[in-house]
Amino acid sequence: MHVVATAGHVDHGKSTLVRALTGMEPDRWAEERRRGMTIDLGFAWTTLGSGETVAFVDVPGHERFVPNMLAGIGPVPAAMIVVAADEGWMPQSAEHLAALTALDVRHGLLVVTRSDLADPGPALEAARAEIASSPLGAVPTVAVSGVTGAGLDDLRAALASLIASLPAPDVSAPVRLWIDRAFTVKGAGTVVTGTLGAGTLRTGDELTLGDGMVRVRGLQSLGKTVDSVNAVARVAVNLRGTARDEVGRGDALLTPGRFRPTDLIDVRLHGDPVAALPATVTLHAGSAAVPVRVRPLGPDTARLRLPRPLPLRIGDRLLLRDPGRHHVAGGVTVLDVAPPGLKRRGAAAARAVVLTTLDGRPSLDSELTRRLLIRAPDLAAMGVPLPAPTAPVPGEAPTVPMPGEAPTVPMADEASTAPITDEAPTAPITGEAPATPVAGDWYANPAHWASLGDRLPDEVATYQREHPLEPGMPIEALRHRLGLPDRALVTALVRPPLTILAGRVAAGPSGPPEELVALVAKAFDGLGPFAAPEANNLTALGLGPRQLAAAARNGLVIQLAPQVVLAAGSVEAAGEALAALPQPFTLSEARRALDTTRRVAVPLLELLDRRNLTERLPDDRRRLR
Repeated sequence: MHVVATAGHVDHGKSTLVRALTGMEPDRWAEERRRGMTIDLGFAWTTLGSGETVAFVDVPGHERFVPNMLAGIGPVPAAMIVVAADEGWMPQSAEHLAALTALDVRHGLLVVTRSDLADPGPALEAARAEIASSPLGAVPTVAVSGVTGAGLDDLRAALASLIASLPAPDVSAPVRLWIDRAFTVKGAGTVVTGTLGAGTLRTGDELTLGDGMVRVRGLQSLGKTVDSVNAVARVAVNLRGTARDEVGRGDALLTPGRFRPTDLIDVRLHGDPVAALPATVTLHAGSAAVPVRVRPLGPDTARLRLPRPLPLRIGDRLLLRDPGRHHVAGGVTVLDVAPPGLKRRGAAAARAVVLTTLDGRPSLDSELTRRLLIRAPDLAAMGVPLPAPTAPVPGEAPTVPMPGEAPTVPMADEASTAPITDEAPTAPITGEAPATPVAGDWYANPAHWASLGDRLPDEVATYQREHPLEPGMPIEALRHRLGLPDRALVTALVRPPLTILAGRVAAGPSGPPEELVALVAKAFDGLGPFAAPEANNLTALGLGPRQLAAAARNGLVIQLAPQVVLAAGSVEAAGEALAALPQPFTLSEARRALDTTRRVAVPLLELLDRRNLTERLPDDRRRLR
């Protein structure tokens, strides 16, 4: 199926022409048929002589219903511009062409209707001249009469040529179905319709709608029930999981995780100068129309704040309209759907400079140059194509596959919930994008990643100099020092001779500090093999809890309790001494054999139990194992 939208001034015969081509009534409302004027969107279809099916989105031509018209042409790839021979080019003809130009529609044809009432030549030449300066360029032209049928065969042939020139849709792309109608069918529930521009819909699919999930209960296309629909197509979707009053025009059905709803975007305007825009204009995206606040940044770039999040991607082509002046201000190309905040002095001017380098084509290298670090699901949700997964090399971890779902990413701006990272540095770090993520599903700018790898050993060395009693720098502390969002990135940066042990990064094995060795030796000077220094003596020497813990980690002491320590080797020596006793033995017998106090003997025997050197019997006596 192929989908074409009508365009043109009110009462120039758009609906009559669709009716003559399809034999179907595009006007759905009794009021439309009574007044002979299309008010809302109409739909009809026909099969051409080539065997191709073309569906028409019939839009209203009256200026009061321009929002309805824009909801119809937004997702459609081609247009049929209709001009009446007896009236010629009219104001709404110009506004509809301006809308097509703003949306960068590049495929269409010109149809001069009512050729039975006037010579179509003058109207055809005037319209052709107007259209030539738009992205449509030199379009095919046909003169017809919807009443007599003259020229309809030529029009069908022109339509066949038009749809043959349309680019093939990507049926494997994620679904973003902008809803243009929503209603209830008795016995079926909520039904929505829209133009499927890319991807494939199947019965049973789970899709995102707003903040929730819905399931496709059934599908219809061209009036027939089907199991699946490939783009491009007009489709009706019966939904399970939502009530009629929870969905309407401007909402979208989305492949889960593949789009990032955003209420803040940076754009490039194609049309009026940004400085000429009013503070508030209407943004048309797909079938949605929302008022947006405009913050000029550069001569042709601006920041738009939306009243509600829309599922937009980098490169989307949208339209700005000033409803007060009934004026299409121009099209906008989305440059960034996760822009940074502009809170610092001069941030807006710096951002304008960055935007001059963006062309609206989503690129992994471009995003990494500005964001430095970002997860694959976030990139995919913004519309950035990712490298295909490569086959794993034997003995190596496989590469991360393309993401299916993307978690919500916290963002931040002046008052929104929005940036993945802050503004790019004044001198952006560039580098060729890596083919695979650097850790998990994280991608990194190569130069930035290399600089982090260079910093990491210095940070660890500095920490160990400042904390000589600790066995290394905690991964979490290192994450904060390097400004990384995920511990997995720290782990991925560690290279020999650095090692990771018990959540810490250390610069290889090293002995205990000489000062600590000397203090421990002084603490045990003159004591027996199973005597523990008194707590106050330890404190006087400067051996507090941290120092004792460090001494135990380094094998200088055996820590039986917070303030009870024995010299290294005491456990093995105790086992030998207890072996000389008659088995089993009591606590008192063990204490006398070891020539120590109960303060030492009790925790020492418990330690021997834990190490399976002794066994405690039911009568509280022990024996060696």
